[in-house]
Formats: sequence, structure tokens, C-alpha cells
Amino acid sequence: MNPSTLIGIFASMLLLVSVLFFTAESPESFINLPGLAIVVTGTLAATFISYPLKEVLRVVRLVGLVFRRENTYVRDDINELVSMARLWFKGDVRAVEKELEHTRNPFLRTGIQLVIANTKEDEIFDMLRWRIARLKAREHAEAQIFRTMATYAPAFGMIGTLVGLVNMLEVMDAGDLDVIGPRMAVALLTTFYGILLANLVFKPIAVKLERRTEERLITMNMVLEGISLITKRRLPSFIEETLNSFVANYHDEIRDASVKPRPTVSSAAKG
Repeated sequence: MNPSTLIGIFASMLLLVSVLFFTAESPESFINLPGLAIVVTGTLAATFISYPLKEVLRVVRLVGLVFRRENTYVRDDINELVSMARLWFKGDVRAVEKELEHTRNPFLRTGIQLVIANTKEDEIFDMLRWRIARLKAREHAEAQIFRTMATYAPAFGMIGTLVGLVNMLEVMDAGDLDVIGPRMAVALLTTFYGILLANLVFKPIAVKLERRTEERLITMNMVLEGISLITKRRLPSFIEETLNSFVANYHDEIRDASVKPRPTVSSAAKG
């Protein structure tokens, strides 16, 4: 499981336990199944109305990505690019084609196939940039669905609250506080459920998917740069160093505190 998601789930459970057992006389007072049903059913209904069925069903499958660690295989892509660059530099097209049979990155495979086919450099870039733009647009739309659900959930929580207030007003003539109090609590719980689902479920999933998209775009741009260097017939060693710069992890791009500065010589010492 993804460690950050595991920490988030643990912190969420700790928050809920604190709310249920330390801020209320009875934990059961925070349980209201009809109110929860209003929020969940209303949010799902509005989402299905807003988006095509195939898009909603696709993002449901993406929820699993939040809970598992996803490998980007950047290092494997670099090794494959450098290996094929060496073969291409030697003019061994047959060996490059054999390497492509074991390439699991379809974006990389398409780029190298276009290079082998002697496609013009600008045409290769246009096609690959279009694929990058298409992936970015599709995955942004997937994350946007969860952001939309995060907007709907509090709204339906307010609807549930209004329904509960109407029911409470019907019994106010009796003046029985034993009835009015619980009705008021139930009315407010639906708002609690809506805000909770929006900020602990839907928005975090959207942010997680957006971060995943950013990492995938970095990988695709790295592959695009590698293919660009291959078309320009740059040396494999230069290609490897360039691609390694994409995955180099510098704490500070401006100043490296681990390197000791060169000792300065005073003007008196110079004299």
C-alpha cells in the first residue's frame, strides 16, 4: 500500500475516534444512516448526471491507485533508451527492433518506431506532444470528477440539514425538548457527513491523481527528450547524462550546502 495513503487513513481514523469518543456523550449520536444516505446518494446521482457513464466508471477503477504504490519505471526507460541509442548509433536497426519487442512503455515504443521509419523530426515531435497533451487532458478530467464530487457532497449535506429542520419544525408546537434536540442533531449530522466526505475522501483522491499525472508527464517528457537526441544522432553517453538529469534529486537547485566553499585569500595575504 502507498505509505502516504496509509498514514492519511490512520490519521483520519484517529480524528474520527477522537470526535466519537471524546467530544460526545454517546458515539451513537454521530451515526445517522438516513443522513449519510442523502449525502452519498445525492452526490453519486449528481455525478452521473454531470458526466458520461464511461467516464464515471473509469474513475471508480482509479480509486485503487490511491491505495497502492505505483512504480514509474523511469530508470528502466532510461536504460532502454540508452541501449537503443547505442544500437541506433551503430546502425544496427534489426537489434533496435528486437529491443522494441521487450519495451513495455508504449510511448517510448512509438517514438523509436517513428525514428526507425525515418519519420521527419518535427512530425515525430508533433505526434508525441499530441499524445502527451491527450494524456494530460484525460487524467485531468478524471481528477476533476472527484473535485466535482467534493463540491456536491457539502451541498447535499445542507439539503439533508434542511430536511431535518423541516421535520424539527413540525414537532416544535409540542415544545418537547426531548424530541427537538435529537431532531436538531440529526439535521446537523448530514452537513457533517458532506464536509467529511469532501475533505477526507474526494479532494485527497483528486490531489493524488493530479500528482500521479504530473509524475507521468515528467516521464513522458524525459522520453521525448531522449528520442529527440536520438534523431539528432547524439552520442549515447551524452543521452544518458541528459536523461539522468531528469531523475537527479537535488535538495536545492541553486546552492549545494554539502560542498565546502573555496577559501578566500585576504588582500593582506596577497601582498
